[in-house]
Amino acid sequence: MSALLDTIQIETAPSPTAAVIWMHGLGASGDDFAAIVPELDLSGCAPIRFVFPHAPSMPVTVNGGYVMPAWYDIFQPDLVRREDAEGIARSARAIEALVAREVARGIAARHIVLAGFSQGCAMALHTGLRHPARLAGLIALSGYLPLAGTLAAERHPANFDTPVFMAHGTADPVVVPARAEASRDALQALGYRVQWHTYPMPHSVHPREIADISRFLQQVLPAAG
Repeated sequence: MSALLDTIQIETAPSPTAAVIWMHGLGASGDDFAAIVPELDLSGCAPIRFVFPHAPSMPVTVNGGYVMPAWYDIFQPDLVRREDAEGIARSARAIEALVAREVARGIAARHIVLAGFSQGCAMALHTGLRHPARLAGLIALSGYLPLAGTLAAERHPANFDTPVFMAHGTADPVVVPARAEASRDALQALGYRVQWHTYPMPHSVHPREIADISRFLQQVLPAAG
């Protein structure tokens, strides 16, 4: 087993009983979304450990082979005509190892959310829907469902009913809205409970989106009582 990914970890209270593992986008780092934690309204949530892993650096074909942090290679701007199945699988194993660490630290899988932005969104969906234990939820921001043609055969029944929060910008030039809508439709066709949100933004994050993510976390990671 290779070493765990380096991560930034933020705990909202001592002895957290829930976790959110949040993957960044192409060319970014775990720092990218760590700053959002103070902006979230987590009242009514269990104590949460937020984990922001750093993707390894690799050459990215669509960017002329430039080496940057990436969860997998991207061959073409349309994202899906040719996909890096091997790279996606490798990153999924690395994310699974982070889930396993949280379980080993006493947080049950049913209290773990996988979240991600752009490429990180793709990894959250790919990994979460195949995970063999029920997760609390998936947060899919400004991204898409990778390797969509294999999901029906590879998905795990443990997460058939896991709520999925999907959000996208109506002016996104990187992952065009039609790509995200096709992913939403594919998930709904397989019976997943998708909460779909759009915001007037490009490939970014919207203040109203932060409020909606807060409400989702309050729903899926409620405080015990």
